[in-house]
Amino acid sequence: MAEHSPTTPAAAVAPATARALDGLLASAQVSSRLPSVVAGIVRDGELVWSGARGRVDGARPQPATQYRIGSITKTFVAAGVLRANEDGLVGLDDRIDDHLPELGDSIGHLTVGQLLGQASGLQAETDGPWWERTAGGDWPQLAASLGPASQRHRAGVRFHYSNVGYGVLGELLGRLRSSTWHEVVAEQFLVPLGMTRTTLRPDGPHAPGLAVHPWADVVLPEPEHDGGAMAPAGQIWSTVGDLARWAGVVAGRSDVLRPATVEAMRQPQVVDDTRGAAWAGGYGLGLQLWNDAGRRYAGHSGSMPGFVAMLRVDVETSDAVVAMTNSTTGFGDLPTRLLKAYAEAEPKPPAEWVPREVPADVLELVGPWYWGPTPLVVRATAVGLELSGLGGRARGSRFVPTEGGWRGLDEYYAGEPLRVVRRDDGSVSHLDLASFRLTRTPYNPDGDVPGGVHPDGWGAPGR
Repeated sequence: MAEHSPTTPAAAVAPATARALDGLLASAQVSSRLPSVVAGIVRDGELVWSGARGRVDGARPQPATQYRIGSITKTFVAAGVLRANEDGLVGLDDRIDDHLPELGDSIGHLTVGQLLGQASGLQAETDGPWWERTAGGDWPQLAASLGPASQRHRAGVRFHYSNVGYGVLGELLGRLRSSTWHEVVAEQFLVPLGMTRTTLRPDGPHAPGLAVHPWADVVLPEPEHDGGAMAPAGQIWSTVGDLARWAGVVAGRSDVLRPATVEAMRQPQVVDDTRGAAWAGGYGLGLQLWNDAGRRYAGHSGSMPGFVAMLRVDVETSDAVVAMTNSTTGFGDLPTRLLKAYAEAEPKPPAEWVPREVPADVLELVGPWYWGPTPLVVRATAVGLELSGLGGRARGSRFVPTEGGWRGLDEYYAGEPLRVVRRDDGSVSHLDLASFRLTRTPYNPDGDVPGGVHPDGWGAPGR
């Protein structure tokens, strides 16, 4: 079976669960012919299980063994840009040439948000040789290679994955902080999170990148190099323990990013519907998104010659899986199977219910309301209010307090205002939601319903 990592907390998972996860890891190592593979499960921001299989330098991979995480690097770059957005240094709607003026004659019209969300239409790869297997050039070389023809699709209309776009964002991040992108990432994320084994190049014990022959059990070393200006697209190396800490950030379990920023990263910007079916994959602001029969996951995959990696978070439970291997062809759906096996064996219990204080001006808003004849209900939540239907189809949303009222967080009413209208005596008359009026009874004439209410009121059919 797979060898446990010493970093795994004692009795973090039940012995039967550990055996099942170990078995999945061992089977994948054989069936996918992986020189070595490591994986971990994260719950509530903590690594609760990890395992290793195969050999690195003749021995099982250790907790300190590094693997290249490929495009998971993009999540760090995106987080850095969004931190700069939090600090007012850049806007998501800013043109990229507002900050990188040398791009003004080529792709300068693209916005920062479009680049983050893989919605820019920018070319997927560089014009030169296979950048993942050759030493990279500097930023002036990359910038000079970008012209009007570099935009393959009209911006903002479709998903088109662009490694080049993240080369641009890496330069932007460094320029915003008068540093380099990887120094910013280290200062803002790696050091605060204690990710001491996450580096730009391999440092200390690390797995060599290997290709496995498709028809024989032999391997070929893959090259390792500095990607230069393209490094922000996929150069970082990490370990299971360190990547588990970053999974906690993606799960919203860390204060290195504001909760609203993490939620924005997980909000779909574009979906991949190129096959014409219901969307199963998409992209947020620096995160890949998956829709598995309505269950949402966020994170990122990564691949570079010799390596494949995965970080995947269940948005509903915040459980996560991380996995890495030193094989170019990777481990298939192993991460998904590990996460599902853990969830089935040890379902996450709901948070304990406890009573809490609700302000009087919020408490008087809860209960049934009506949009015309449609019954709705308002409930008080930890963050504000929640509007939903009482049976049947109805528009709903969560709302947070703002100066003078409330603002929708999601669904149809995202960003829309909710205003409480009071009578002269201070009691609540009705709610104004966008242009709609919600009343305590269906079409209550006292609610000043737009268009008026028939003077005869409710009656028999055909009246």
